Amino acid sequence: MSIALKQVFNKDKTFRPKRKFEPGTQRFELHKKAQASLSSGVDLKAAVQLPQGEDLNDWVAVHVVDFFNRINLIYGTICEFCTEKTCPIMSGGPRYEYRWQDDWKYKKPTALPAPQYMTLLMEWIEVQINNEDLFPTCIGVPFPKNFIPICKKILCRLFRVFVHVYIHHFDRMILMGAEAHVNTCYKHFYYFGTEFNFLDRKELEPLE
Repeated sequence: MSIALKQVFNKDKTFRPKRKFEPGTQRFELHKKAQASLSSGVDLKAAVQLPQGEDLNDWVAVHVVDFFNRINLIYGTICEFCTEKTCPIMSGGPRYEYRWQDDWKYKKPTALPAPQYMTLLMEWIEVQINNEDLFPTCIGVPFPKNFIPICKKILCRLFRVFVHVYIHHFDRMILMGAEAHVNTCYKHFYYFGTEFNFLDRKELEPLE
């Protein structure tokens, strides 16, 4: 890894604080298993498949948190170039605009500058993955019935970060020498999302 790339993916550049798995927990062991598969050079499409005997919800939870951390880091590298002036609307090219909606302040889809959208998105995801009722960490505590739909919503929204970065800021990634890292992360995310039907065809259109 080049010095420039090390600087790009410095942990201090993370857009939001990272969520970590507690050592000794099943989730931590699954995380290690997933990371081992990736670092061994195994085919990414095979790496995302549910290991035999493992619980789907645990596997999904590990990946959702990991993707949050990784995409967080990617956006953190270009966030100083993604401003209200350069990106007055959160979009994926001229044909795709993403509007923000949540259950708190923005109850109707609202057009926002990209950096504001990103901040709200990362804060919203952080609330979800730190909610023990949604992402339980204690052994024996079941996942809620709406766990998979919530994860689908999280991943669909995270995918929009890739869309925005690729279409509006990829030249910056190339200058940093980070495009290979971003491409690998994207492929991993894409294979996971399509393996478990988390990404709708409509969401994929901007990058096709």
